[in-house]
Amino acid sequence: MENNDIVYGVHAVTERLTVNTGNKLYIQDDLRGPRVDKIKELAAQKKVSISWTTKKALSEMTDGAVHQGFVLKVSEFAYKDLSVLLEKANQEENPLILILDSLTDPHNLGSILRTADATNVCGVIIPKHRAVGVTPVVVKTSSGAVEHVPITRVTNLSQTLDTLKAEGFWIFGTDIDGTPSTQWNTKGKLALIIGNEGKGISVNIKKQVDEMISVPMSGHVQSLNASVAAAILMYEVYRNRK
Repeated sequence: MENNDIVYGVHAVTERLTVNTGNKLYIQDDLRGPRVDKIKELAAQKKVSISWTTKKALSEMTDGAVHQGFVLKVSEFAYKDLSVLLEKANQEENPLILILDSLTDPHNLGSILRTADATNVCGVIIPKHRAVGVTPVVVKTSSGAVEHVPITRVTNLSQTLDTLKAEGFWIFGTDIDGTPSTQWNTKGKLALIIGNEGKGISVNIKKQVDEMISVPMSGHVQSLNASVAAAILMYEVYRNRK
């Protein structure tokens, strides 16, 4: 069972200290150098207490993950309300909101958030049930992007799509038989659905999609990893904006 009240690794710890969500910092007791000094100084600024801890104890806290000698106890992750994403989208000329339909791999979610930050995505919507939320693995994989990309967690994806349509969004999905991404008209307000790693987009959600988009492929494998497909499509929107 993953412990969701900690983050670990240099980037994740630095980001969470910076935005004031750190409660207690654990540093590996034999660690020295400029990285340690920098994080110690930041913790002091934010009035977060430091506990010097053995490498073994840190590994136990993180279930053996690569912690780089830094573990931070944090407040629970604060998901944003959908209205925050819509407000941000309304301030942009060609906004993109990403919807993840039942993604289960935390590495995929972290990687998607990292690309979303790089390509100015307005926000990411995830379902509350049967899907991965923001965990320590997600935070670490995202390299701090969780602090910069608004993430909304919703009970009903279908109702959320209705809300987005009422706000003037075009809903796009990903499918092997869709319009090639190179011919995708990315003007206007866009909401892009990325499906589950194995099953793709669920049947009832597919019914609400305005157009399916495919990533052109000519190899033997029939589909790309969810985070890779998402990255290619996010960059397509970003490139067309430029």
